[in-house]
Amino acid sequence: MSGTPVVMTIAGSDSGGGAGIEADIKTFAALGVHGSCAITSVTAQNTKGVLGVYDLPLQVISAQINAVCSDMDVRWAKTGMLSSAEIIGLVAEEVRSRGLSLVVDPVMAAEAGGDLLRKDAVTALKEELLPFSKVVTPNVYEAHTLSGIDVKDTTDAKKAAKKITEFGADVAIVTGGHLAASDIVYEAISDKFTVIPGKFQEGGTHGSGCTYAACIAAFLSKGCSIIEAATLAKSFVEKAIINSVKVGHGVGPVNQFGPTLKDANRYAALQNTILAADMLVSCDGFEKLVPEVGCNIAMATPDATLVADVAGINGRIICVRNKPYIAGGVELGGSGHVGRMVLTAMEFDPCVRAAVNLSYSEKVLLICKDLGLSISSFDGNDIPSQTSMTGTMDWGVALAIKKFGQLGLKKVPDVIYDIGSVGKEPMIRLFGKSAEEVAHQVVKIVRSYSSINGLDGHIDV
Repeated sequence: MSGTPVVMTIAGSDSGGGAGIEADIKTFAALGVHGSCAITSVTAQNTKGVLGVYDLPLQVISAQINAVCSDMDVRWAKTGMLSSAEIIGLVAEEVRSRGLSLVVDPVMAAEAGGDLLRKDAVTALKEELLPFSKVVTPNVYEAHTLSGIDVKDTTDAKKAAKKITEFGADVAIVTGGHLAASDIVYEAISDKFTVIPGKFQEGGTHGSGCTYAACIAAFLSKGCSIIEAATLAKSFVEKAIINSVKVGHGVGPVNQFGPTLKDANRYAALQNTILAADMLVSCDGFEKLVPEVGCNIAMATPDATLVADVAGINGRIICVRNKPYIAGGVELGGSGHVGRMVLTAMEFDPCVRAAVNLSYSEKVLLICKDLGLSISSFDGNDIPSQTSMTGTMDWGVALAIKKFGQLGLKKVPDVIYDIGSVGKEPMIRLFGKSAEEVAHQVVKIVRSYSSINGLDGHIDV
């Protein structure tokens, strides 16, 4: 048996994948706990609302809970959609008999619209389930239904939270997504209020309540205090909203893996660029392709929009005593020059996420042509005088790509060169899907370089 906590969600299934057990399982996975589930109802649901609710037979719900708990060490569970008094009664009995620590998300309506809790079930929720719960996490509307207090401000939220614990819950957290962004935590045992501050975030919120309660259960299962869990859950949900993706025509679902994927993509871009830079300086003969201003290689994350999203060398590759050295380290935002060229290329083809600059020579262009690389160019003298110093090469790269596209070829050429202008060294730039791919092309060019002693005429590119 591993040390990974096993957490169970007892809730309804959202066919749209944004809320319910789907949101819970994604949250558990993102937080490093093993998620298990017992489905209480199947909903026909999408981002625009709930089209139908179909409760599972009580014996099926019970069988799922028994199957998981008889095999795994489940200590924490969270409930979501429990649509009827009968289902609530069953779940309360299962929780009590198995000694589960319970987080209750008193789901009453879908974010996109549609009731998920029958009115006659509210009494059962208060009288049968809350007495066995450790934490209950209502939003302001659910807090009003449970407490009878109209929640309009923080003071009302505190009164409602305290009232809700009178039904037996140890802790009530009134979430502030529909009020002032701050969450109100009330611990009944110590009669203590804690305000967890937050900010309203732009993005989809479908599944935010489910995700929050799942976070609370996951963090508590890992040994966090209730305040630690509430603080971490708040931050997690805010990031999930920021990273939400519009997948339908209604309220977009939160994205539990958005921050994780961003971190993974940043790490991948950094590692790829480090390996590529090492590949270049380890290649015998590469020094012949290093420009006077130095060489840089860069790779962007898939969703890059700023130079800060592009990994590059914070100095450059230079030649010392006819040997190439990496003068600096690889970091995000390391190369403004090559980084901006990569971002420009991505505007035309998001798959082209890397580039390197090389010294210009017709010999190198001939090799590129022999290798089957596509080539385009621009004239630095054509760059508008009002273009900023940092934007001249971006403008030139964009022009070369547009010119290349007019030929009916692929969106971004493999090679873009210019023969220089006043104050500008002539340069060749290689583009590719990754820094390593670009470096491999450079190695091929270097290996061919010494075998070509001269040109048999001007290369037509």
